[in-house]
Amino acid sequence: MKYRILKDFIIKNKAIYLIGFFFILLASFVQTLFPKVLGNIIDILGKENFSKTAVYTRIGYLLLIAAATFIFTFIWRNLIIGAARKLECTLRETLYSHLQILSQDFFSKRKTGDLIAYGINDVLAIRMAFGPATAMSVNGIVICASSIYLMLTSINFKLTLMTLAPIPIVIFCMLFIGRQIQFRFHRVQELFGEISDRVQENINGIRVIKAYVQEEPEIKKFNTLCDNMMDANIDMVKTSSKLTPIIEACFSVSFVLNLILGGRMVLNGTISLGDFIAFNTYVTMIMAPIVSIGRIVNNIQRGLVSLQRLQEILNTPPDIVDQENAIKERIDGNIEFKNLTFYYPGMKKPALEGINLKIENGKTIGIVGKTGSGKTTLANLLLKLYNTGSGQLFLDNQDINDYSIDAVRNSFSFVPQDTFLFSTSIKENIASFKNIYTDDEIEEATKFSSIYESITGFTDGFDTILGERGVNLSGGQKQRISIARAIIRNPSVLILDDSLSAVDTITEKNILDSFKQQRRGKTTLIISHRVSAVSGSDEIIVLHGGKIKESGTHEELINKEGLYYEIYTEQSKAEE
Repeated sequence: MKYRILKDFIIKNKAIYLIGFFFILLASFVQTLFPKVLGNIIDILGKENFSKTAVYTRIGYLLLIAAATFIFTFIWRNLIIGAARKLECTLRETLYSHLQILSQDFFSKRKTGDLIAYGINDVLAIRMAFGPATAMSVNGIVICASSIYLMLTSINFKLTLMTLAPIPIVIFCMLFIGRQIQFRFHRVQELFGEISDRVQENINGIRVIKAYVQEEPEIKKFNTLCDNMMDANIDMVKTSSKLTPIIEACFSVSFVLNLILGGRMVLNGTISLGDFIAFNTYVTMIMAPIVSIGRIVNNIQRGLVSLQRLQEILNTPPDIVDQENAIKERIDGNIEFKNLTFYYPGMKKPALEGINLKIENGKTIGIVGKTGSGKTTLANLLLKLYNTGSGQLFLDNQDINDYSIDAVRNSFSFVPQDTFLFSTSIKENIASFKNIYTDDEIEEATKFSSIYESITGFTDGFDTILGERGVNLSGGQKQRISIARAIIRNPSVLILDDSLSAVDTITEKNILDSFKQQRRGKTTLIISHRVSAVSGSDEIIVLHGGKIKESGTHEELINKEGLYYEIYTEQSKAEE
């Protein structure tokens, strides 16, 4: 359904909108009574021996109209503008929640900066469109309609038609220019996403930029993006700026016609001076919302573009969803691949082909292979980051597709090579923001991952606040904190994906030795390009070109003198 999220929100908050728009109607209509009462006062004052009581009574009416307008406007602004703020919050929460359930493939195709733009610029544009802009549109329409009605019925029909003759030109220009604004704003939002992405990319990669002396080239690239966005904004401004002069020109013609025709009617006695003043006041009241219509149309068109962009994201379904009656219990740790073949979306060559592997609960399995051999893909499939064909991957003798996503991921702990740490304390990073672990458990996990002494050496210890992505730690420290975060969960299956690559061989040995005690009776998969990390495993799987090339213990594979032996020999020579 088009714009479903907006429709759902309005239906949910229909009482607020109904009351709010009711008071907009009241405030707008009451305002249009002001010119008529003012004209009436002028006519009374023009009479000889006029009644002061009648004048004071009508002045009281003017004050009452002003007070009612203030009260009604205050009420509708609180309701409608408040609802717009609530809509803004709802959109951000909905977008964030939806992003959490989208699959890995979605994020591999989208730029981070563009996604940030959805949550900031687009949501802001929607709030402005369906808050202030919509309210002012309704307010303006009612004022114009009421004013024109009173001008036609209570002043002079012919004068009204002649004076308002240029308005159809305004409406045509508004619709035509509005479509042009919509197209141009879409381009502005795209460029904002590119700028956001460039800023984030440069901040995250600042070490590389400085190391390769790329500051000036990066500044030039960023300046080019900024210039492109400036040009797009100027192009949009040039388009939107056409509307206000056209409206003002049309109303200038209206005023001239009004003065010529209305002046003659006053002199001829067709209308009174009070009616003429009231008529001019009505024309002024009509002009105010129509002159501001350029800004209103601009905001509404921006909001529609942003709503369309946002709806496209929200309409993107997750690739991986739970089946009906999915198993929600954690697994014990038995894993089996049965002739598994897997293609990444859009790829013609399989990342894994014909994988047959059985891993019994409690075993430690090493997986080695050269870059691109499919090691990380195995981990991705076990974590249900991608779909697997039915009957190809089993957990505890049950097809992985029969398990809920939460059941699988709560059973696994995964430590990738490219570790991610949040900008918070070390303690919260290890506990994953859960208050279910004691300080003793957190410390014990860090001892197993050989990072305890490093942490206690910091001034604030476990309360040390990390920079973005753990920028104030070394690569090895980040990996060991990530390992502690995985260990503390006591998962059924622990997967280390080259997550010891940044530590020295002595620290690596200490961590692996601690695993023998801490992971006793539980399944552990150690993915590594270093033979030293997997040599103590119960079984080692050698991947090559997405296929299992060899398998066996360290000694068995060395004796075979195959690919594993080749990797082992290369690394041994390199260490010498």
